[in-house]
Amino acid sequence: MPTSALLPNFDSRHFRQSLGQFATGVTVIATRLPDGSFLGLTASSFNAVSLDPPLVLWSLGNSAQSMPIFTDNTHYIVNVLAHDQQHLAKQFASKIDNRFHEVNFTLSATGQPILQGVSAWFECFNRSRYPEGDHTIFVGEVEQCHFTPHAPLIYHGGQYLK
Repeated sequence: MPTSALLPNFDSRHFRQSLGQFATGVTVIATRLPDGSFLGLTASSFNAVSLDPPLVLWSLGNSAQSMPIFTDNTHYIVNVLAHDQQHLAKQFASKIDNRFHEVNFTLSATGQPILQGVSAWFECFNRSRYPEGDHTIFVGEVEQCHFTPHAPLIYHGGQYLK
């Protein structure tokens, strides 16, 4: 029995393109900074882990400037974007300083930003983190959640689909 994986016979570009064939939903992961401002980023790496206890996961690149914030903060919100929120996906994926500029949101019980018009949101306690490869997997224990049925924003092959 092998004790480790074989070396890949493909490069990272090919791997990324292959992964792009898996259609995903689009989320904005958001949290409050110590100075009271907010930080948010677009992520398509979101998944359910467990119903009991209620757990979800998402991943963040280890070189992301936001890594220390998401590692240290106790709570964050996973906002699941609706089909008409492609502009938010692009805004929160951009390099602008204030990604929350002109974005409508309310605050959760712990003061985290819930974007208006999303299909669902999950308020998470930052339960655990697992470094794997060039990313860290964040597991959040869901303390509150809500949904409003909307068609989802889909990401496939490097493009947003409605």
